[in-house]
Amino acid sequence: MAVPALELALTEGAAVGADDSGSAVAVGSFFFESHAVKARSNARGTLERLGMRAIVAAFSFRARGKALGPRCPQGLSSRAMAAPLAERLFTLAPDPRNVSGDDVLTAFLDYVKGLNLELYPAQEEALLEIIANKHVILNTPTGSGKSLVASALIFHARALDQRAFYTCPIKALVSEKFFNLCKEFGPENVGMMTGDASVNRDAPIICCTAEILANIALREGDSADIGAVVMDEFHYYADRERGVAWQTPLLTLPQTRFLLMSATLGDTKFFQDDLEKRTGRGVAIVRGAIRPVPLTYTYQDTPLHETITGLIKNGRAPVYIVSFTQRGAAEEAQNLMSVDFCTKDEKRRIAEEISGIRFLTPFGRDFQRFIRHGVGLHHAGLLPKYRLIVEKLAQLSLLKIISGTDTLGVGVNVPIRSVLFTKLCKYDGEKTSLLSVRDFQQIAGRAGRKGFDDEGDIVAQAPEHVIENLRLEAKAGSDPVKKKRIVRKKPPEKGYVPWDKTVFDRLITSQPEPLVSRFDVTHSTLLNVLQRQGGGCMAMVRLVDQCHERPAKKKIIGKQAFALYQSLLDANIIERDEYGLSLHVDLQDDFSLHHAHSLYLLDTLEKLDRESGTYALDLLSLVEAILENPDFILMRQVDKLKTERMAQLKAAGVEYDERIAELEKVEYSKPHAEFIYSTFNEFSRIHPWVSRESIRPKAVARDMFEQYLSFTEYVREYGLERGEGLLLRYLSEVYRALVQTVPTHIKTDEVFELELYFGTMIRAVDSSLIDEWERLKQGDVRPTRVELAEELDKNDITKDERAFTVLVRNATFALVRYLSFRNHEGVLTGLEPSTEWTVRKLDETMTPYWAEHNELLTTPKARATEHFTIEKGAHGWRVRQVMLDDHEHNDWYIDAEVNLDVARATGQPILKLLYLGQSG
Repeated sequence: MAVPALELALTEGAAVGADDSGSAVAVGSFFFESHAVKARSNARGTLERLGMRAIVAAFSFRARGKALGPRCPQGLSSRAMAAPLAERLFTLAPDPRNVSGDDVLTAFLDYVKGLNLELYPAQEEALLEIIANKHVILNTPTGSGKSLVASALIFHARALDQRAFYTCPIKALVSEKFFNLCKEFGPENVGMMTGDASVNRDAPIICCTAEILANIALREGDSADIGAVVMDEFHYYADRERGVAWQTPLLTLPQTRFLLMSATLGDTKFFQDDLEKRTGRGVAIVRGAIRPVPLTYTYQDTPLHETITGLIKNGRAPVYIVSFTQRGAAEEAQNLMSVDFCTKDEKRRIAEEISGIRFLTPFGRDFQRFIRHGVGLHHAGLLPKYRLIVEKLAQLSLLKIISGTDTLGVGVNVPIRSVLFTKLCKYDGEKTSLLSVRDFQQIAGRAGRKGFDDEGDIVAQAPEHVIENLRLEAKAGSDPVKKKRIVRKKPPEKGYVPWDKTVFDRLITSQPEPLVSRFDVTHSTLLNVLQRQGGGCMAMVRLVDQCHERPAKKKIIGKQAFALYQSLLDANIIERDEYGLSLHVDLQDDFSLHHAHSLYLLDTLEKLDRESGTYALDLLSLVEAILENPDFILMRQVDKLKTERMAQLKAAGVEYDERIAELEKVEYSKPHAEFIYSTFNEFSRIHPWVSRESIRPKAVARDMFEQYLSFTEYVREYGLERGEGLLLRYLSEVYRALVQTVPTHIKTDEVFELELYFGTMIRAVDSSLIDEWERLKQGDVRPTRVELAEELDKNDITKDERAFTVLVRNATFALVRYLSFRNHEGVLTGLEPSTEWTVRKLDETMTPYWAEHNELLTTPKARATEHFTIEKGAHGWRVRQVMLDDHEHNDWYIDAEVNLDVARATGQPILKLLYLGQSG
C-alpha cells in the first residue's frame, strides 16, 4: 500500500471531520463503506489504487466541509489552493517518468479543493480510471461535472508530458472551452483551431472542432503527437453529416487515451469493446444518474403567453423558449415586447452592461431593443458577438426570457431555470418528425442552475390548435347547442407531426437511441491519409476495413475510395515519385480540398479565360458554385427579383394571372451557369463519384462585390436582418476557398483584391478571438463576455493600414453607387453629420451631371484602383474618387476626408464630403 498516501488521507480526514465522527478510523471507514468510490471490480487490482481512493476520500470530505479555511493543513496556503492547474504541474517531478499516479491525483484534488467543489461519485470513479491510464466513457447528466473530469485528463496528460486535444461540435463551444482552459493552464499553454482561424496552434493543449482533430488523425495516424483526447458531446458520432469526424480519431489514434463524454450516449458496449481491441488499453464506462439540480416535467394546454407569464410569476425565470426555426424564435421575441418582465432597476443594470457595445448591423437595433427589455434572442443566424452578449447577460441573471432555437442542446453556455418547448416536432432537413429522445433530453438537460435553483422545470406546450379548441370548448361550457356550433381549428397542413402528453412522457422516460455509424470517405479523407510519410495507401485500406460500418457497406466505401484515389491522380492533385505520394508541387502549403467539389473547381479554373475582363468574377462564381446554398439568402434574392418583376409587369399593363405565371419563372442569379453546368457534367462523366451531389451556381459574394456593397448595405438590400450570422458564415466560406483552395499561380491582382475585400469585411463585421487570447496573455484576469464584446468593438480599425484602405475605398465608392441610383438620402448615411450637405444640395449639385449624362458607372472598371487616390496624414486621410460616365469624359470626382480618431471611435470610416463636382 502507498502508506504515506493512506496515512495522509486518514490523518487529514480526522482533522477535518472530527466534529462529525470523533476519530480518524471512523472517518476512513465512513468513506470506504458509505461514501462509495465504487470503482469497477476490474479497477481494484492494486493496493496503490486503494491509496489513491483514500486520497480521493480525504479531499472529497474537505471539499464538502463548510469550514475549510481554519482546518486546512499547514503548507497549503489559500493562494496555492486557488492557483491554476499550470502551477500544480510545477509541483510534480520534472521528469515524467518519475511522476506517480498518487502525485498527480493529489495535485489535482488539491486544485479541486481550492475551488470548493463537491465531487460526485461518478467524478471520483472517472478520476481513478484516468489515473489508471484507461479510456473513459463518461455518461452523466448535464451539469454533473464532466468538464472537471476533462480537466483531470488534460492535467494527467501534461504531467506525463503528453499533448492533449479537447474537441467540441461547434465553434462557439470551442472558443468557450479554449478560454476556460486558458484560465486553468495559462494562455501560453493553450491553443485553438477551428478551420476559420487558429491561435497558438503549437501549444501542448489544443481546443478544436472534431473535424480538425479528424484531419490531423488522418494525416499522421499513430505517429501523431496526441497523448489524450477529450471528445465532448460524443453523441454527435451519429450525426448524419458530421458523425465521421467523431469516429475517425477512434480508428486512427491507437496511441491516444480517449475521454468520450455526453449526457445522452445510450448503449456504449460497442465502443468499450472496440476501443479495448484497437488500443490494448482498458476502457471504463462511468455512468451517473445524479443531477445536481433535479427536473420537474409539465405538459401545458394553456396559450403560450399564459404559460410564460405563469413561469415568471412563480419564480421559474430565466426561461428558455425553444423554437425550431430562427424565424419562430425572432417572432416570439417580438411578441414578448408587449409585456414587462423586468423591473426598471433590472433594465437599468442591463443598460449599464451593454453601454459600451456598438450594435452597428441592421439587426443590431432590434437585437438591442430585445436585450434592453430583458428578452434575449439566441440562434445560429445571429452574429457571434450578439450570441455572446446573450450568454453573458444570462450568466449574470439579467435576462428573464431567452427565445432561441435548439442550439441550447449543443451545450452552449446559457444558464437557465426553465426550458419551454413550443413544439415536440421539428424539420430535420428532410422531413418533419417528432423529436428524438436524444434531442429532447439534450435540450431539457440544460434546465436548472447549480447553486441557484433547487430544481429545473421542463414544460411542453400542447399543439396550438389543441389549445385553441380546448378554449372554445371551455367557452361553450355545458351548452350542447354552443358545443355543436364550435368551428374547431385544424392542425397545420405542413411542418407538423401530432404529439400529446403520451409522446411527452415517452421522451422523458426512454433511453436515447443507439449511436449509429456515419463513416464515409471523401477526397479530403483520401488526400489527408495519402500525405502520411511513406505513403498512406495501406493506411487507407486499413481505415476502411476497421471502420464501424457493416461489411457490405465497407465494400461500397472501398470502391468509392479507389475511384477517389484515381481521380486525384488524374487531376494531378497528387503525384507518384520514387519517395511515394505527395501533393503537387505547384499547390500552396495551406491547400485545401474542404468542399465536396473542390476537385472540380481545380480542374475547371484552368479553363477560364484569364484575358477576360470578368476573369476574377467568373472565378468567384466557380468558388460559389461548390459551396452549400445559403437558402435563406437566396430566397430573399428571389423575393426582391419578384417584387421588381411584378412592378415591371404592372407598369406594362399585364393581366394578374399572367403576372403570377411570370413570377413563377423568376429564380436567383446564376452567373456563368451554362459554363459551370457543362464543365461539371463533363467532369462528373470522368469522375462518377461526384454524381451524388449537384453543383450549385449562385451569386451572393459576386452580387455583393459587383454592387460594391458593405455587409450592412447588403443586409438592408435583401432584408437579411435575421440571417446576418448566416451571411457572415457564407462569406467566410467564400474567403477560405479563395485563400486555400484556389492555387496561387492562377490568381491575378483582381483575385487578390477579392480576397482582401472579403477578408477585410469579415474582420470588420465581427472581430476574431485572437484579441481576447492576446489580452489573456497580458494577465490572468479573463474579461466577461459583455466586456469582451465591448473590447473587440473598440479595436483600432486603422491599425492594419492595408485593410483600412479597403474599408475607405468601399465607403467612398458606396457614395458613387448611391449617386448612380440618385439616392441622395443614402449618400448622407455614409457621411459625417453636417449642415453643409443636404438632400437638396446634392440634388442641385448633381443636376448638371444628369443633364449631360444618362448613366454613372459602377462597373468593375469604375472601381479600379487607378481612379482612387489617397493622401495619408497623421490624423486623417484625404481621398479622391473619379466618377466614370457613359461618355468617358470622367471629369467628375469626389473629394472627402476620413478622420482617423473618428474611425477608431466608431469602428468604421466615416467620410466628410469636401467636394462633389466637375474638374476645372
